[in-house]
Amino acid sequence: MYIALGIIVILIVAIVAGVYLYQPTTPAGPTTTEGPTKIKIAFITTAPAEEAWSGVVHKAMKHAVEVYGEDKIEYKWTENVQYADVPRIMREYGTNNFNVVVVDAFGCDDTARAAAKDYPNTYFVIGTDNHVFGDNVAVFDDWIHEPAYIAGMMAGKLTKTNIVGVVGGFAIPEVNRLINAFKAGAKASNPNVKVKIAFIGEWFNPPKAKEAAISQIDAGADVIYGERQGVIEACRERGIPVFGNLQDQWELAPDVVLTGPVWDMWPTVNHVLDMVMQKKWVAEDLRFYSMMQKGGAYLAPWHDWETRLKPDIVQLMKDTGAVTLAEDTVKQIMSGALAVPTDEAIPVSD
Repeated sequence: MYIALGIIVILIVAIVAGVYLYQPTTPAGPTTTEGPTKIKIAFITTAPAEEAWSGVVHKAMKHAVEVYGEDKIEYKWTENVQYADVPRIMREYGTNNFNVVVVDAFGCDDTARAAAKDYPNTYFVIGTDNHVFGDNVAVFDDWIHEPAYIAGMMAGKLTKTNIVGVVGGFAIPEVNRLINAFKAGAKASNPNVKVKIAFIGEWFNPPKAKEAAISQIDAGADVIYGERQGVIEACRERGIPVFGNLQDQWELAPDVVLTGPVWDMWPTVNHVLDMVMQKKWVAEDLRFYSMMQKGGAYLAPWHDWETRLKPDIVQLMKDTGAVTLAEDTVKQIMSGALAVPTDEAIPVSD
C-alpha cells in the first residue's frame, strides 16, 4: 500500500511540474516578434496637404495603405493646424491608440515632445530641425541638399548674366542647407556666379513667393530655384529656366521647369512601419532615409526635355552640357565619391 501511495504521489508531482514546465502559446496567434495586426497611423501638418513638404509626407502615408492594404493600415490626417494646437491634436491621436503619429513640429518642438511623453505606447515621428531623439520619439526632415547641389551646378552653367536667384520660406536649418548646397553647387561650376537669396517668411504663400521671384528676375537673375511654391509661375511668365523643389513639378510649367530636388518620404515611412510591425522600434534620427543613397532624395526626371522646354532653353542645355553634368554628379554621390557638405548657417546673398 505504501508503495502504491508513493507512486501516486510521484505521478501527482510530475503532472504539476509538467504544467509549469510546459506553458502552451496561443494557437495560430502572433509571435512575440510581431506587432499589431492593424496599424493606425496619423499625420499632423500646419500647412495644407497640397503644400509641397506636407504633400510629400501625405503621399507616403497614403502609399502605405496602398502597399499593405486597408485591413493592415488605417490612416488619418489633420491639416492646417496652428503650431499652438499641434500638441492637442497629438494627444487626441494618442488617446485614440494610434500606433504612429507623424508630426510637423518645426514651430513647436518643445511642446510636441512634452505631449509625446504622455503616450509612451505611441511612436511619434517628429519633423524638426532639432536632431535629438529618444524613447518614443524619432526625428526626420527632408535631407535633399544633395540634389539641390546638383541643381546649383546646373544653374551655374546655364546663367548668362552670372546671376541666379533663390526664393525660400524661412531661414531655418532645413531650408538653409538646401539653399547653401544650391549656392555651393553654382559656385563649383561657375566661380563668377552671384546668388541672390530671398525669404518670404511663410511656408505657403504662392503670390508672395512669385513677387519675390519677379524682383530677382528684374534684378538680373536668369535662372531661379523655387524652394517655395509660386516661383515657378513667375518664371513661366518671364520665360526663364527654373528648378522646382520637394516634388516633381515640371507639369506646373513644362516649358521652363528643368528638374529639381525631389524628396521621397516612403523609405522613411516604410522603415518606421517595419519597426512597428516587427516590434523592433528604435528611436533614431531618420535623416539617412531621406538621402540619395537610400532613395529618399533624387533629381526630378527630365521628361523629354528636348521637346517640352522652350527652344532657347533646350539650346542652352545642350551648349552647356547641363544634363551630362547633372548625371555625372549623381553617379559620384551615389558611389560615395562626392560628399555634399551640410551647411545650416543662414545663407547670404552675394
